[in-house]
Amino acid sequence: MAEELLAFSSDYMEGAHPNILTRLNETNMLHTAGYGSDEFSESARNLIRKACACPKAQVQFLIGGTQTNAFAIDCLLKNWQGVIAADTGHVAVHEAGAIEYTGHKVLPIKSQNGKITAQGLEKYISDFYDDANWEHMVEPGMVYISQPSELGTLYSLKELSDISKICRKRKIPLYLDGARLAYALGSKENDLSLKDLAKLTDVFYIGGTKCGTLFGEALVIPNPDFIPHLITQIKQHGALLAKGRITGIQFEELFKSDLYFQLGKEAVSYADKIRQALIQAGYKLYFENPTNQVFFIIPNEKLKALGKKVMYGFWEKYDENHTVIRFATSWATKKEDLDSLIEVIKTI
Repeated sequence: MAEELLAFSSDYMEGAHPNILTRLNETNMLHTAGYGSDEFSESARNLIRKACACPKAQVQFLIGGTQTNAFAIDCLLKNWQGVIAADTGHVAVHEAGAIEYTGHKVLPIKSQNGKITAQGLEKYISDFYDDANWEHMVEPGMVYISQPSELGTLYSLKELSDISKICRKRKIPLYLDGARLAYALGSKENDLSLKDLAKLTDVFYIGGTKCGTLFGEALVIPNPDFIPHLITQIKQHGALLAKGRITGIQFEELFKSDLYFQLGKEAVSYADKIRQALIQAGYKLYFENPTNQVFFIIPNEKLKALGKKVMYGFWEKYDENHTVIRFATSWATKKEDLDSLIEVIKTI
């Protein structure tokens, strides 16, 4: 029998946290209202509102990150507008044109370590309107960022505050993709809270798919009237789950005892140990980041031997003789697997 590979290729390869599976089984045969109007979904909404210190927020549950991004961006933009995003941003690189499929253009701007800056944002918008032909171009109608960034880096409270100020000055929405938000909140370098996100962004989502749920993302709109006819628009986009309680139960479990935050913190602590082991073994980190994704450079001749022991994620070709790959920890990472990976790092 072939040796089972250590699983560090991504952070959404497993099923769901045992607490969630237990609760889904306990409630399996109950009769509840559909489309998220059940008691479990409302309980989850209230727990999230409390965590965000935003008692009037609209909270709705969708299925996955790409669906949530495409839905939110389509709702927030007028039909002649596009969305500003980092040139490394998920919607610009890894969503197969999902935003463009809705009829809107992604407007990439230069990033620094995966993040946009307030100065770069202001310059992009100013340059757009300084162009005499701007009415013949796609107008920047909103800003997309993610926390953490696609490279695992973090926006600080000051950085997000500065970006928020530009958006409010320009009267355009600020939207934050929180697919891996648990791993940002769990980092020792993080100084942003859910409360800050509710104050500084117009719409954001709390990712569950990558942190313990079978599927599901919680879309949070601090101003409940910001997106009118929200349920109708979700249904028009084919995103309204009939058995809505399935997502509600999952988020209720994540937030009723701070499980979401605990899982993120543990995964990040494991990633920190992997980074330390790689550095001690003489490998060079490609991106310096404090979250659950570890990017490093490896000689091509070592990839085959590594692949016999570990599932890793390809990132990009570094040069003719080296490749950038990724290890990712998650809510499901086991300490014994971490210890085994560190031993592999020492010997490969």
